[in-house]
This record gives sequence, C-alpha cells and structure tokens, in this order.
Amino acid sequence: MLSKTKMRKRRIYVFLIAFLLSTVVAIVAVVAIGGYWLNRTVIVPPAIPQMPTNPVNSLVINPPERTDEYGEPEEPQQETPWYFGLVAPERFTDDVRRYRFFTFMIIGLNEGRNANTVMVASYDYFNKEANIISIPRDSLIDTTRNGRKLGSSYIAGSGGGRGRAGGIAALQRDIMTVIGFIPDFYVIIDYDAFFAIVDAIGGIEIYVPFHMRYDDPWQDLHIDIPAGLQHMNAETALQFSRFRRSNRGYRSVTDYARIENQQAVINAVIAQLLRPENLLRVLDFVDIFHNSVDTNLEVGNMMWFARELSHIRGTDALSSYTTPMLGSSREPMWYELLDARGIVELVNRTVNPFTRDIELRDVSIIRE
Repeated sequence: MLSKTKMRKRRIYVFLIAFLLSTVVAIVAVVAIGGYWLNRTVIVPPAIPQMPTNPVNSLVINPPERTDEYGEPEEPQQETPWYFGLVAPERFTDDVRRYRFFTFMIIGLNEGRNANTVMVASYDYFNKEANIISIPRDSLIDTTRNGRKLGSSYIAGSGGGRGRAGGIAALQRDIMTVIGFIPDFYVIIDYDAFFAIVDAIGGIEIYVPFHMRYDDPWQDLHIDIPAGLQHMNAETALQFSRFRRSNRGYRSVTDYARIENQQAVINAVIAQLLRPENLLRVLDFVDIFHNSVDTNLEVGNMMWFARELSHIRGTDALSSYTTPMLGSSREPMWYELLDARGIVELVNRTVNPFTRDIELRDVSIIRE
C-alpha cells in the first residue's frame, strides 16, 4: 500500500489535469504528421453528428447489461432509457449548422473520477481558427437546483452501474446548461499521460512572471520557481500550473490567473511536440494516447485535425478564454457563479457551431 506521504502526493497530481488538453492536441498533431506520410488515405475530417428529428430524446444511453449470480445476462426489465438530453435548442436543426465547424468537449479526470478540467473547443475549417473556453470546475450548475458543482458531473452520472457512458452523458447534459448545446465530440483524458508526455519531449520552456514560492509540509509540497524563462520538467510544470497560494512575502495568484498559467503550458507543450525531432517519435506518442485518452473520434479524424493544427501553428488563430463569472458564493461551498449574459456573448463569438445565435433562454444558469 502507498504511504501517507505518497498518497498525499498523488492527491496533488490532480492539479495537472489542466495541462492535459495539451496532451490531446499535441499527440494528435504528432500522430497526424507522422501518419500522413505512412498512409494519406486514412486522414479524413469527421462527419458531424446529425441532429435527430426529436431533439428532446436525442441523447439516449441505454442501461448497462446486467448479469445474474452465475454471470449470465439478465432479461432487461424495461425498454425506457435512463438518460435523455438535448443536443441543441429545439428550434435548431441541421439546416443551421455551419459547414465544417467542429466542436469538442475536453475533460480531465482525477483519480477520484471528478472533472478537474472542463473545456469546450471549436475549430473553424474555412477561417482556420480554433477557440478554447475553460469552465471552472466549481461552477454552480442548474440540474435540479440542488447546487451541484460541474466537476462532480462525471462521477454523478457514472454511478448506479452506468459507468463511463453515463459519466460522459451527464457531462454533456450539464455542459449544455452552460453553453446552450452539446459539443459534437468528446475527449476524456487520463491525467497520468502528462508526466509521460512532458518527460518524453524533454521538458518545456515557460516564462515565469515572478518568483513562485510556497511550502506546505502537510502535503509534502514545495514550490520554488524563479522568475524568468525556465526550462521545466514534468514536476516543475505541474507546480507552475498548481501554484496559487504563496509563502509570506511572496506573490500569490487568483484562480483565473492560474487558468492563464495552465493555458501557457498548453501552448508550450504543443510547440515542443511539433519540433522535428519529436515528430520522428510518432509511435511513442501513439502508445501514450491510446492508453490515456477516451474519445469518439477515429484515428483518421484525429490525424486530419492534427494536420489542420499544423496549418495554424505560429499564428494568433488559437485563442483561449475563461467563462465570465459573477464571483464566488464563498463559504461554505465556494461555488463559482456563472455570468449567463457574458457566456452567451462569448459562445456566439467563438464556439457556436450554428448560424443562429444561442440566446439567454437556451442556457440554464443559476444566477443567484
């Protein structure tokens, strides 16, 4: 069994989830560029899922197969699905979809299966623009108005034997209450990939704006990162992303500044993975990807997106945002309160895949 110190250290590692978007994007880029020369015929854009005639029953996930005490399948007790969801407001149809405009739900789970990172992303093929919106994990979401945090959606949905499919469905439903629609594709990330990737690429370079110093003996956590351009291994990059509180006499940061630091690491990992020497190690990254990421994208689709990513590399076409907030509820629950009007404006400006605007009536956000 793990010692108490090691168990505390593993709990610290949940903070690296915010970096793991970079794992997905960068590994996909490497797979695409390497795979392009191996087999050009498999690189194809994904088909946009069609919206059903009855959007109210559009997202249906049937209960898992049950077995009796001898391991034999039991007869289903009912035909009624246990989860229903909406892919978009009822007045939206396939006719108002933007052609080759793709949207993604990107989730980083910790070892307890809570979502420590929640992001919505989009890629506009014709304008060669990509956008990423981070939604704080402590955001108060409107399911039954019971005050549940977005970070608990996966574990809540996967309970009762519903498993992975239920967790993904719950995340899709809850994210729709925030942005007004369900993204086309999902990427669920195993946080262990972060260390493997950063170490495999030889670390990353990050500019540190000020001396970060924090010691927490209880967690066996000691952060000491000087200001300036720093070459970071996986452990230091984790500390940089986690840093918020500081020792007396040193600067601390807000949760929102910490998200900006996490986005800086995303860009650094992508840049390092796209270096020529790393593009030659495609098989290593493919292995890490398959062991650590759960997605409904096919390999050929991921290769296509990676090739597209290489087209926008070095431009300002990849933009990162955080959902506008009204503030925090503070003690005892520390909910992050979402700004519905600000979110609707941001969604329509960045990730909305429709030619019709999302409106306030299309989101369900608790405003008090």
